[in-house]
Amino acid sequence: MPVVTLQQASKPAQELFKKGKVALDRQNLDYAIDMFQSCVEREPGFLEARELLRAAEMRLRGGKKGSKFSRLVSSVSDLPALMGARGDIKSGKPLEAMVTAEKKLRADPVNKTYLTLLAEAAESAEMLEVAVQTLEFAREHHADDIEVIKWLGRLYQRTGRTKESTACWERVHELNPNDPDVMKALKDATAVDSMQIWDKTAESGESFREVMRDAQGAELREQESKAVKGTRDLEALIADQIAKIESDSENPNYRRALANLYRKARRYDEAVAVLTELQAKMGGGDPQIEAELSAIRADEFNEAIAALRAQGDAAGAKAKEKEKADFMRQDMAARVQRYPNDLQFRFEYGELLFQHGELNEAIQQFQLSQRNPKSRTRSLYYLALCFKAKKQFDLASEQLEKAASEVPSMDQTKKDIYYELGQIAEITGAAKKAAGYYKEIYQVDIGYKDVSDKVEQLYSQSE
Repeated sequence: MPVVTLQQASKPAQELFKKGKVALDRQNLDYAIDMFQSCVEREPGFLEARELLRAAEMRLRGGKKGSKFSRLVSSVSDLPALMGARGDIKSGKPLEAMVTAEKKLRADPVNKTYLTLLAEAAESAEMLEVAVQTLEFAREHHADDIEVIKWLGRLYQRTGRTKESTACWERVHELNPNDPDVMKALKDATAVDSMQIWDKTAESGESFREVMRDAQGAELREQESKAVKGTRDLEALIADQIAKIESDSENPNYRRALANLYRKARRYDEAVAVLTELQAKMGGGDPQIEAELSAIRADEFNEAIAALRAQGDAAGAKAKEKEKADFMRQDMAARVQRYPNDLQFRFEYGELLFQHGELNEAIQQFQLSQRNPKSRTRSLYYLALCFKAKKQFDLASEQLEKAASEVPSMDQTKKDIYYELGQIAEITGAAKKAAGYYKEIYQVDIGYKDVSDKVEQLYSQSE
């Protein structure tokens, strides 16, 4: 069943959608939900209506999840309906199951059981875009749920969104690095993504580099379009978030979200004030809030630097850049001292020390931060860069080989690793070994750094 736009929807569905939208704008949320639910019953593939239905439900519930107790009670009381809906799917009536799922989501729009029921029914009805939309929403509210991410990865692949599929399997691998089935799925997704690019190259007659540039340009244009819309809606989102805080002042996530919106709007003083108030309410000692405050300060520096450059004040911009670098280094050093067990801070501090050429101090930080699964691979990579800068090439290669063994796909990190391995092989006179590393990168990304020139030079030397 195809996706339906507003123009393609039936007249009754269009009228329901318009009434729902007006009601949503006027904060008449119950009526808006009634209209959108009736709309998607008539036009199950109307994605925009489903998106606004979720938004109305979330706004009505203040963005809150139901309590564990309420979810337990509802799961017991709703068991007959859920079993009936699953029976509808098995008996070839998935649209009826979708209606049941939507009715249940009205009371708890982020309930994983109901969201996965809706996705299962949509997939059974071959409404894959509805299933994708539902699982994307589920992932927003159940970010590390492996079942949801795996399912979304499979659906992305079925709908030809190979890049997104690969990203899903990379995330699953991060969450469960020792599962061989996950590693295989990631390799398969990466291979399909690469094949799709090569197929497009063959069909269009363009070079690999041109195809990649076209894809990146399209992605940039999409991001710019979203940014324009986001700017237009920013003030409304801020007002909505303030209302949520007023209705539930104890929910820290509302203040975090408000600070983030202020930051996007470049209202830095207000963002700092919100986070400072939140830090005080929580009794202080929250490293994440401190990281957000530092990021806001960095944004302020960046804006000042850009303004100076626009005025043609190169000396002023350079002085401000130094001021920013000094602040970032001192700020990170202070955070590491306050939170010595936060390994992500250790990694970020190590990066700054490396940039300042303080290699031994950086090595110390990376040796600690590699214990953090999130930053382990990059820690090994930076350790190698430190050893390479100290001309300890054998130690550098060991770190890079270790890092490479833990990255199953040829993503950006693995390309960086292989490139450095090639560089070290060249420096140490192992030209054939260097060629092997460069060719691995060349096969998936001909535009990476100067790898194309290196490979072509190697071929010309062998002729």
